[in-house]
Amino acid sequence: MPKITPQNRLTRWHKTWSKLKPLQFVTALHRQFPAARAYLVGGMVRDLAIGRPTTDYDLVVSGIPSADLERTLGKLGTVDLVGKTFGVFKFVPRDGDRSRAIDVALPRTEHAFGTGGYRDVQVQSDHTLPIENDLARRDFTVNAMALELTPLITPSPKSKKVGDKKSLPATNYKLPASLIDPHGGMDDLTREHIRAVGDPAVRFQEDYSRILRAIRFSCQLDFEIETKTWTAVRAGVPQLNRMAHGERIVPHEVIAKELVKAVVAQPAWALELLDESGVLQHLMPELLNMKGCPQPPQFHSEGDVWTHTVLAFGKLDSAGFRREFPRAQITPELVWAVLFHDVGKPPTLTVSDRIRTNGHDVAGATIFRQVAERLKLSSTGLQVDAVEQLVAKHLLSTHAKRNEMKETTIEKYFFNDQFPGEQLLQLTYVDIAATVPPSGRPDFETYRILKRRINALRERLSAKRRLPKALLDGHAIMALLKIPPGPQIQQAKDYLREEQLAGRVRTTNQAQQVLRKRFGPIR
Repeated sequence: MPKITPQNRLTRWHKTWSKLKPLQFVTALHRQFPAARAYLVGGMVRDLAIGRPTTDYDLVVSGIPSADLERTLGKLGTVDLVGKTFGVFKFVPRDGDRSRAIDVALPRTEHAFGTGGYRDVQVQSDHTLPIENDLARRDFTVNAMALELTPLITPSPKSKKVGDKKSLPATNYKLPASLIDPHGGMDDLTREHIRAVGDPAVRFQEDYSRILRAIRFSCQLDFEIETKTWTAVRAGVPQLNRMAHGERIVPHEVIAKELVKAVVAQPAWALELLDESGVLQHLMPELLNMKGCPQPPQFHSEGDVWTHTVLAFGKLDSAGFRREFPRAQITPELVWAVLFHDVGKPPTLTVSDRIRTNGHDVAGATIFRQVAERLKLSSTGLQVDAVEQLVAKHLLSTHAKRNEMKETTIEKYFFNDQFPGEQLLQLTYVDIAATVPPSGRPDFETYRILKRRINALRERLSAKRRLPKALLDGHAIMALLKIPPGPQIQQAKDYLREEQLAGRVRTTNQAQQVLRKRFGPIR
């Protein structure tokens, strides 16, 4: 069987692109403007070549003035004028999915003002520019390719108006096999390299957020960063915190977006790149304190806290994790909780009689909150509260060792829509899997006990997949025990709920009896 290469994938796709409903408008454009050229550009060309699923169409159209392009697109669908100033239209074909707008742009050039600020450039669009000029402004070679889509149409005897559904699609055309690749992007795809277009230092000076994009693409595509590009990455990292006119040249929201995408894509590889590049030192120095922070050797023969964290990241992609959670989706919240779960150990470390890090769970949650607020991680959609909860409660399973955990505690953390219980169980698993005693075999006893307790409680779920409702509310308890509002009410509710979840109380009558026996009329 012949090897499937990036070139083969593009050739296959190119032979059938006109049958794709979202792209049928290209044929109509060419009917109206025979001299026009349409190109698929950027990330979609890259993803098609490597077989990566994608539906983000990004087109450059030359040979059509901006006003004519806008008017014609308006006849073929709807046009969002956002970005029109820069020659960019958000276009949804007639009967298309409005949530998947297609970027249709004129060829553009950029002039950077030299600040290195995010998008601090002057953009000029010109429908007469060659596509090569547009590609020259892009960040990395794998994103600087274009695939020409312009069909060679045999004129129809009876031309139809643009926008007429019956004129689509044309079938009597010859497809040009035209990949425009002036910067060697296809070679870099084959080598699995991330390489800047042109001089890497100059490219990053135009926009320092590209430093983080290089790391993110390396993680998402599983590519290595080419040597000269990597050198420029390391040299430019300090600029990520630079200020100009009282403002950050790279906003925290942009930094957060790139960091979250990189860490979620390949946690362990991202951590290594962020560390070796110097990004952690400048953006999340709290994590570096884990390096060299000792752990009790009788529990952690794997090494210091940093080594344990890297190992825990690796367990997310282990066969053991997949067996334990066969239907699990690894969420961004879980990944960031793993990253920060032991960040509280260095500041809580004591070594008077033996190595202790008492309270590191709560300390770690506080540190994560500080980092999240500083970097504005919530702007990415990351549920910061959930990550903080996971870090704060990642030691919960230690309380299950002798079946001491209350049923109400299990309900609170694993049957509560307001708490990420499934992620907590997953975090517990990878934490234990990365805790290597001298025997070399992680001790999953506490985890197994906790999981058995959860499963036992799950067996009592109602047909609606919910635990049974409380038998008595606060008002009923006050009337029964003849007591006013106060802390005794919550004590009684907690006691009754524990008895109910344990299966010792099933009816309202039984609930009243156990409360009278336990508390009696309180005077």
